[in-house]
Amino acid sequence: MNFYVYILYSTSLDRYYVGFTQNLSSRLARHNSGGSRATKPGVPWELKYSEGYETRSEAMVRERAIKAKKSRKYLDHLILGQS
Repeated sequence: MNFYVYILYSTSLDRYYVGFTQNLSSRLARHNSGGSRATKPGVPWELKYSEGYETRSEAMVRERAIKAKKSRKYLDHLILGQS
């Protein structure tokens, strides 16, 4: 897979963050180093879920679909469903 949609969780904020990237490990490291303004207050972030896609556009569409749900319950369902 070339692109990934991912869900991070911050215990300090008790919040999820949804994003997409081409390099999952590098992106997680940037989130946890404070390199992303949107996630800096929630450090440390833990990777809870990811999906792989062949193209950037597929990953972007999926990220938007997840965010459009605006539902923590849906995120919990995705995360728990992979176990």
